[in-house]
Amino acid sequence: MDEYAAELRGGPECPADVKELRDRVAAFVRERVEPHEPVLDAGGPAARTALRTLQDEARAQGLWALAHPVALGGQGLPLRSYAQVAEAEGASDHGPAALGSASLLDVLMLSAHGSAATGPAYARRLTAGELRACYAMTEPDVPGTDPFLTATRAEQLPDGGWRITGRKWFTSGAADADLVTVLARTDGRPGDRDGLSLLVVPTALPGFRVVRELPVLGAGGQWEIALDGVVVRPDHLVGARGAALTVAAERLQLGRTLRCLRWLGQAGRAFDLLRDRAATRTRSRGRLGDLQLVQLHVFEALLSLRTTRPLVYEAVALLDAGRDAHVEVGLAKVAAARMLQQVADAAIQVHGAAGLGPDTPLPALFRTGRAARILDGPDELHITSVARRVLRG
Repeated sequence: MDEYAAELRGGPECPADVKELRDRVAAFVRERVEPHEPVLDAGGPAARTALRTLQDEARAQGLWALAHPVALGGQGLPLRSYAQVAEAEGASDHGPAALGSASLLDVLMLSAHGSAATGPAYARRLTAGELRACYAMTEPDVPGTDPFLTATRAEQLPDGGWRITGRKWFTSGAADADLVTVLARTDGRPGDRDGLSLLVVPTALPGFRVVRELPVLGAGGQWEIALDGVVVRPDHLVGARGAALTVAAERLQLGRTLRCLRWLGQAGRAFDLLRDRAATRTRSRGRLGDLQLVQLHVFEALLSLRTTRPLVYEAVALLDAGRDAHVEVGLAKVAAARMLQQVADAAIQVHGAAGLGPDTPLPALFRTGRAARILDGPDELHITSVARRVLRG
């Protein structure tokens, strides 16, 4: 992220003590991660090899696990500082995995709510990149916005362990994960507002099965999984029995904010492509950028970036201060998702047919923007949730 581009997009100025680190991360993503995107997007053994190479390079450059707690092997960057870095590393969908940041939510959840026997051990190995984790909440034929209808069940055994049976889908990274955190019903029946718990399931256990990949608008990375009577030890319960939604709420607020920061990074990348295309593409009658309708695309994209970025950083500031940020996270999530889709769409329009093909990242950026309006809760969920809180005063 060059200095001009960073200033152009508006929002809070990057603190001096973070700027050098942010710029190093931005350069790493631009020069090392982005050229490997076609291989990483394709998945499979070649993608795993490429990712391991990038992770080794990030470690060698001192860019690994920047926001993870120091006690667990990370570098302890506070959220208010990491936000600028998260925006830079998020310019590529693969940036967080390459820099060791993709595991942050699982590490914080397990270190805070995991059992004494397994939580810190798993969190350290995730921070080190020795393990990969995913989070399984939604289910086929169950509205993702209504976790109370969760049908996956965990039955407690006489020795205190748990037998888990059910099916989950749209679980990111499940095919390569070593651990999956599963939302399951430990008490009551589907529809009850109590009785939901979280359990960590090692994917090597008998009964865990990857059913199929679920391409999202043609892109891979999402999976359907089955748990056919998987048995886990008592110490694999995360948090208290029945406290899943309390633990998940912590994870979701931070997770949605991190997604917004990364969407800002991707939108900034799309805006740069839009600006450069308009400024350099010539026609028989001059530059594209001389056309008023093209100028409108540039203006609207910049306006969307400038008005969204402060919303996201307002949510960051509240979370960093340990304050409630439900309204701010809801506003930021809807605004950032719409913004990424809008800016990527404008860049595609100005590129013409080239914007639809494989020679730019624009199709992937647009796909992310469209999916963003459903990921972590659709726009409608956040709109109604924020409105209800505001109306309650």
